[in-house]
Amino acid sequence: MAGDQVTLLDFWSSPFGMRVRIALAEKGVKYEYCEQDLRNKSDLLLQMNPVHKKIPVLVHDGKPVCESLIIVQYIDEVWKDKAPLLPSDPHKRAQSRFWADFVDKKIYDFGRKIWTTNGEDQEAAKKDFIDSLKLLEGELGDKPYFGGETLGYVDVALLPFYCWFYAYETIGNFNIEADCPKLIACCKRCLQKESVSKSLKDPQILYDFAVMVRKKLGLE
Repeated sequence: MAGDQVTLLDFWSSPFGMRVRIALAEKGVKYEYCEQDLRNKSDLLLQMNPVHKKIPVLVHDGKPVCESLIIVQYIDEVWKDKAPLLPSDPHKRAQSRFWADFVDKKIYDFGRKIWTTNGEDQEAAKKDFIDSLKLLEGELGDKPYFGGETLGYVDVALLPFYCWFYAYETIGNFNIEADCPKLIACCKRCLQKESVSKSLKDPQILYDFAVMVRKKLGLE
């Protein structure tokens, strides 16, 4: 929409911020990127998200929208002139929301445990992580994308974690593709889209960041 003032309050390594960046890129929305210091939160962030005080926050014409999946749905509803991310069928929409929520509840939590723990806790997290990815892969089936023939809402929800997979694998010493080849093939297919590739961070840089955090936690 012409004349829109759009600002994204974000932190560079956040997978939740990356999914908003993908959605904005898919819709061709021009926006101002505003990097946040999460240890010294800005007055703007506290003003725009007083409840959770977290990134990402999309500020559209002065009005904030919080929580990444809600932001992606908002982007899909507001900028309708580009291909929709969510299906029009109510049941398919509900299923898409279910699997995106699954990504947040399982893939994020277990993935984080892999790189912030050691020993038995890490081994348990790796098993839970692969089990969860296998369920996602079952939902993907033989479709090129979760959205069917085109990039969709569940793809956008999952893809930011794909660029973290290298960190999980290297720290946890395991191979995701060996267990979930179709899922990895789908992620690689999505990465061929400029809207995705330019919105995701380099896996090596994320790995270095994870190692730095592990050292601070006394795990290295």
